[in-house]
Amino acid sequence: MGISFVPSIIDDFVLKDYKNEDIKSIDFRGKWIVLYFYPKDGTAGCTKEANDFSSLIDDFLKEETVVIGISPDKTETHKKFILKNNLKIILLSDPEKVLIEKLGVWQLKQMYGKQYYGVSRTTFILDSEMNVRYIWEKVHVNGHAQTVLEKLIELKTNK
Repeated sequence: MGISFVPSIIDDFVLKDYKNEDIKSIDFRGKWIVLYFYPKDGTAGCTKEANDFSSLIDDFLKEETVVIGISPDKTETHKKFILKNNLKIILLSDPEKVLIEKLGVWQLKQMYGKQYYGVSRTTFILDSEMNVRYIWEKVHVNGHAQTVLEKLIELKTNK
C-alpha cells in the first residue's frame, strides 16, 4: 500500500523542533525543501539516513535547499538523536501524525509476520512554492541522500 493521494502542493504546516519551538513551513518560502519522513530516532537505518543527509548539508545549502526530517518521535528524543550524532539537518516532531497521515506516509507495514502501522520511509522534494516536484516511496537508505541531491540539482536546472 503506497501513498494513496499525492498533493501537488504541500499546505503550510507547523511542527516542533528539538528545542520545542514551532517551526513553520512558511518560513522556508523561497527555498527548496527536502522533506523526508522516517520511522524512529536512533535505529540503524534512520541514523544512517540522518547522517548521510547531514554529511551533504553544505551541498544542499549551496542549492538553497533546507533538509527536514520528520518522525512521530517526541522533541526530547530528537534532541538526544541530534546531539549524539552531531546532526546538521532540521528534525521535526509529529507525534499526533497530522502531517504524516495527511501525506499518506502512515501505512500498514509488516515485520516478522506481524502487521502494524508505522511511517513508511518517504522523501519529497518541494520547490520554493511548496509544489511537490519529486517523491521516493519505501526508501532504501544506502545512497539515498546522494540520489536526492542529484535529483534536486536536475530539477533546479530544468525548471
